[in-house]
Amino acid sequence: MNSSLIGAVDIGGTKIAAGAVTDGGEIVAQTECPTAPHDGFAAAMERAAAMLRECARLAGADYRGIGVACPSPLDPFHGIVGDVGTLPGWQGGNIVAALCHEFHLPVAVENDADAAALAESTWGAVQGSDRFLYVTISTGVGAGIILSGKLYRGVEGTHPEIGHHVLDWSGPLCYCGARGCWEVLAAGPAMTAWVLEQCPERGELPAAAICALARRGDELACRAVEREGFYIGLGLANLITMFAPDTIALGGGVMRSADLFMDRIREVIRDVATQVPACKTAITLASLGPALGLAGAARAWLHRYGFRSESTG
Repeated sequence: MNSSLIGAVDIGGTKIAAGAVTDGGEIVAQTECPTAPHDGFAAAMERAAAMLRECARLAGADYRGIGVACPSPLDPFHGIVGDVGTLPGWQGGNIVAALCHEFHLPVAVENDADAAALAESTWGAVQGSDRFLYVTISTGVGAGIILSGKLYRGVEGTHPEIGHHVLDWSGPLCYCGARGCWEVLAAGPAMTAWVLEQCPERGELPAAAICALARRGDELACRAVEREGFYIGLGLANLITMFAPDTIALGGGVMRSADLFMDRIREVIRDVATQVPACKTAITLASLGPALGLAGAARAWLHRYGFRSESTG
């Protein structure tokens, strides 16, 4: 088989996806499995490697490299996982070492939101945006920042944890140690926790179920949706005030129900982001859809190694 594809792994708090991806972002084979973080880092890497092999078999081609998208805290250059709240027990796990041992190929690891931002800015509908933010609202909240066509990194390559900027210090305690950060107020589990607090007898309803109830006119679910739209909008208003971007693209599981939130989001942005021309910032949905995670992982590899590989044959 020829080595024409990029192996891609998208690690989330709920599932791990793997795929075989072309240089143009086309996913030619993919599969997934539960993350099962409590089974441990090594077991997850074994499952990821097995899925990558299966995708290569289905695609009929070998990989020339492997890209991985993973939540932070994360050392993107050495592939070492930090204390990720959604991946308990994985701290210190070395993704690069694990997959290099299995495949003997160059492996690039990137924060999942940064990887998605790279993919959207290269292959998505926002191509050409000089000041672009990708924001994911899912199990957690995160953002990738593209300025002047380049991925923004903090000191020592750190991914800025925008999901943990504080909106309400009197709010719920987050695993990050702060109270009322954006993630603990606006991520999918925040909707679940709020509905459970208001009506314990309903049990723990996932965000998707709450949105479905809201569509049927359920009063409590509608209040939860209004609250969610408010906090998503408040966080975005802060980002617009700080960065004044051309475009913000929204992705993640919660945004599959974006039509329920967008009016409230835009209303809050109008009310709060008054010191910059917020009306000039386009708020859109990520255009790569369900393919974004794997496309981002592949684009992370190309961003790190692609040109080097092409120049060396």
